[in-house]
Amino acid sequence: MSKSVSIIGTRGYPSYYGGFETAVRKLAPFFVAGGWTVTVYGRKGATKIDDSSRDQRVRSVETWGLENKSLSTLTFGLTSVLHSLVAKPDVALVMNVANGFWLPLLKLRGIPTVVNVDGIEWERAKWGRLAKFVFKLGARFTARFGSVLVSDSVEIQRRWKEEFGRESVFIPYGGDVLEPLGVVPGLEPGKYVLMVARFVPENTVAEFFSAARRIAVDHPVVIVGSAGYGGELDDTAKRLSDEFPNVTWLGHVSDDQKLMSLWQHAGAYFHGHSVGGTNPALVQAMACGAPVVARRTVYNLEVLGLEDHLVAPESDAIERAIRDMLGNPDLRGAASSFNMNRAKEKYNWADVCGAYERTIREAAGSDVKKTSASVESRMTSGPDTLNMNVDQ
Repeated sequence: MSKSVSIIGTRGYPSYYGGFETAVRKLAPFFVAGGWTVTVYGRKGATKIDDSSRDQRVRSVETWGLENKSLSTLTFGLTSVLHSLVAKPDVALVMNVANGFWLPLLKLRGIPTVVNVDGIEWERAKWGRLAKFVFKLGARFTARFGSVLVSDSVEIQRRWKEEFGRESVFIPYGGDVLEPLGVVPGLEPGKYVLMVARFVPENTVAEFFSAARRIAVDHPVVIVGSAGYGGELDDTAKRLSDEFPNVTWLGHVSDDQKLMSLWQHAGAYFHGHSVGGTNPALVQAMACGAPVVARRTVYNLEVLGLEDHLVAPESDAIERAIRDMLGNPDLRGAASSFNMNRAKEKYNWADVCGAYERTIREAAGSDVKKTSASVESRMTSGPDTLNMNVDQ
């Protein structure tokens, strides 16, 4: 008899919203191929039912919730947990510490939980005081009631041990190494600077925009992303694209091939994320061979493995580093080769999926040895789940 797992806390399967959704598009088919019965909880209208990459063996369940910035995670998480209490899977994979409030319900029902704690949400500038308090309290509930915790970076692992006294399993995100793609029309390989990010303060967006004003005098600048709710940074991106012919603001890009091509052919990719462990966008950019200039943080250093191209979060420093990368073909080539090789070795989906399955089997009390069988074949069998959305 197969084991069952419920995946709670994402927008559903298949969805293209962010890093959690990217992981679920890899994990759910992988689990099914390993003999699991998989149910992914989601939100109405957030998934692509007719997606060609959809694995029909994965069961999707939509639940009700309040679709707003502050309450969506909590309310959809609660209704997903309530449904799961009835279904009673052998184990629940829970994403986001905001769902920590509902872990006691799963524990009372005898359902073991594996919780991906994500980043340090209560330190994100985009949240107000109340939201930060809620995330921190949710983290305390997670530390108290989660059966097994998963950290996507060694630094997040350290923080949870230090602040909450809980050990966690380190499992990062993966990246897909692709065959060379064609250049996006209107761009030249190695000639443009790229930024891909959700427009929030902790992603160093305003500082990059300031640098972009000067860089655009000499080089094309491509900006991917938005705030999702409109606002000042979206307005600034619009003004930049109107003022400078060299600036192209694409907003949200849902075409994976286009996004991967942008990373593959960028002369420099700026990654300004400052809070939150291993970032899926950075890992995928590395897998595409992008020459990365990143904000200097312990998280980005951990992922990149070198501090050569880490910069302070100031527009002048960002501009200098990007100009150095764009102006030096040897530097670009070395960075590109190093990043791609590191992604293949340290951040590949086969290892990530295998680690998650071992962890949920342990939590469910199953034979961990079962996960060793044909991991690679399970990554390549069934529908192609390569698509991703990393606008975060």
